[in-house]
Amino acid sequence: MRLPPIRQSVQVMLVIAVVIDIAYWAIWFIDRDVLASEHTQAYYEFENAFPLADLWLGVACVLALVALSRERPSATFWLTCAGSAGLYLFGMDFLYDVENGIFTSGGGGVVEAVIVALTLVFSVTVLRFAWQRQLAVP
Repeated sequence: MRLPPIRQSVQVMLVIAVVIDIAYWAIWFIDRDVLASEHTQAYYEFENAFPLADLWLGVACVLALVALSRERPSATFWLTCAGSAGLYLFGMDFLYDVENGIFTSGGGGVVEAVIVALTLVFSVTVLRFAWQRQLAVP
């Protein structure tokens, strides 16, 4: 059975979000200079405050993917959790980056801008899909 294109896209986005989440933190803890946009104690403290929130995002993405793949009604709940967690993380990252000039700090700033943009697109897409799914379920 062929899935609707938007559902396939959301499932792919959920997988990519988990992969990026795991890869980002693996790289951060192995060699943070690869990702660091800044090399100040405040920046490191800010970034080190994110693993638990990103873990929650990852768990919500996995549970949304499983529920969606099994066509469970709980998929709407987990999609909403994943989308809202992503939107919250987007807000935290975006505001910090704007206030501290991260986006204009060279290659690291470009990487950060891409991550922030992907987080926003992911979050809005997943939330919109969850909302449309909720309206379609009798």
